[in-house]
Amino acid sequence: MKRFLSDYGNLLVLLLLCLGVSLVTIEEQSSTSSSAARKLAVEVASGNPEGARVMVMVRSGEGSARFAKVMEEELSKEGLQVVGAIVGTPVDARRALVSQEEELAAIVTGEHMAVFTSGQLPKLASSNQALAGTKTYRTETHLWPNFLKKDNLLNVLKQVSVVAIIAIGMTLVIITAGIDLSVGSLIAFSGVIAALTIQALGGTAPSTSHLWIGSLAAILLCAGIGMTTGGLVTAFRIPPFIVTLGVMFIAKGLAFILSDSEPITVENDGFAWLGRGSDFFGLPNSVTLMIILFVASHVLMSRTSIGRYVYAVGGNSEAARLSGVPVKMVLVFVYLLCGLLAGLGGVMEASLHVTGDPKAGTLVELQVIAAVVVGGTSLAGGQGKIFGTLIGALIIGVIRNGMNLTGVEAHMQSVVYGVVILIAVMVDQLKGRFK
Repeated sequence: MKRFLSDYGNLLVLLLLCLGVSLVTIEEQSSTSSSAARKLAVEVASGNPEGARVMVMVRSGEGSARFAKVMEEELSKEGLQVVGAIVGTPVDARRALVSQEEELAAIVTGEHMAVFTSGQLPKLASSNQALAGTKTYRTETHLWPNFLKKDNLLNVLKQVSVVAIIAIGMTLVIITAGIDLSVGSLIAFSGVIAALTIQALGGTAPSTSHLWIGSLAAILLCAGIGMTTGGLVTAFRIPPFIVTLGVMFIAKGLAFILSDSEPITVENDGFAWLGRGSDFFGLPNSVTLMIILFVASHVLMSRTSIGRYVYAVGGNSEAARLSGVPVKMVLVFVYLLCGLLAGLGGVMEASLHVTGDPKAGTLVELQVIAAVVVGGTSLAGGQGKIFGTLIGALIIGVIRNGMNLTGVEAHMQSVVYGVVILIAVMVDQLKGRFK
């Protein structure tokens, strides 16, 4: 049992968190299946004469457009005249109803729009005779957690992708008993460098090749900064905390200087491919990249000599040196990798907003460190797993998403994050005592 909890305890915590958030976010949901649309169309047809004017209204969201289209087709098959299919907000619905000049027999709506129509339809009918006899039909409802909706789960993965990817590099750094506080500033620096390079190469009409060159330049420059950080740590024996603290201020300052403290927009929507695209089985591209990098990193750490060297250096650097491990090269490598992944995270963040923003990445380094620590990597070095870091990032993401869904205000969220980090560190210390 002790071995099981040591290896899979974080996964158990993640599953329990998902269960808890699911339970507290259960709400009545409208059915948007094709069968529900057909059943509702028959009900509407049975209560209205053939050719009656009907309008479909659903709130924008997961599956709404598809449901509205199916509903429109089914109503037409039943001999009803569909005068509009509104997929949007209550404002859009109100505008459509106010514009009606001929008698509207029925409104077919989902759960959210039903609340609007029940409250607003009588008021609108008092000033528009076309709505005087309008009846409202709503879809069937069922209980389901908002957390477990497909769009929300993908959103959680998308939100944690940048932090999780950078946390791969941070995991290796912390396993060697180091730390890197500069990753948040490198996100801003990378985004600004990418945007400036693209702008310099392509002006107001950059091509796809310019996007690639700008992005690669930013990533490689951050990798170079990471290599320099590793060099300072090894050559001058400066504590990693001090070196990376200095690099953090330098990178953030340069991001503001180079951008004149203003966001730099990339004038090519293709730049959003990495941050917003979804090309692989419906998964966001950032999530797909995250999965690939975690698999590759797991192989690196568990199946190669480099991975064994990283653990050896973190366990006892002097013993590793005497065993022939190139300790200095290993340290330079882990900081280089951490810088490279921070640069990649910066490009991903810039791609999401199609903008290089010097204010990006604020306090992200703390989220990254939190994900690594919550994932079970020991701050003392020598212990940690790549997939544990992924679970740690997901735990942080689920907590944040759960608090957003339940309306927890921002300052209280900060308190919760702090408590989670303290608990993770205490658990790490207790594990060390009972070994």
